[in-house]
Amino acid sequence: MSSSTSHATLRYTTMRLGIFVGCLVVVGLLTHFGVIPSGVGDSNPIWVVLVALIVSAPLSYVLLRNQRAAMSEQVVHGVSRAKERLAANQSQEDGPRTAQSPSQASSQAGPGTGSV
Repeated sequence: MSSSTSHATLRYTTMRLGIFVGCLVVVGLLTHFGVIPSGVGDSNPIWVVLVALIVSAPLSYVLLRNQRAAMSEQVVHGVSRAKERLAANQSQEDGPRTAQSPSQASSQAGPGTGSV
């Protein structure tokens, strides 16, 4: 895995959080100076956070396209590696199976487990 994708998830999450905080500051300033309404009654903090979320979501979608693709590659690689390890562990655990004849199977079954 290259260094550009080794921490792709952390990089994407940090950048997305940065975009949200930037939007939160801008929306907070806009409500402070009266450019946008400050909400109804005492709802100012909730209003500011909701508007910042609504503004930051499309910005993140557009601006972080490359980071999202790198994160997706990292996740896909990790999942495929985990599936390979699981398959290797299962095949090692099960071992090769040999076919038994019906007489060998019934003799190993024990008393009271045979058919009527």
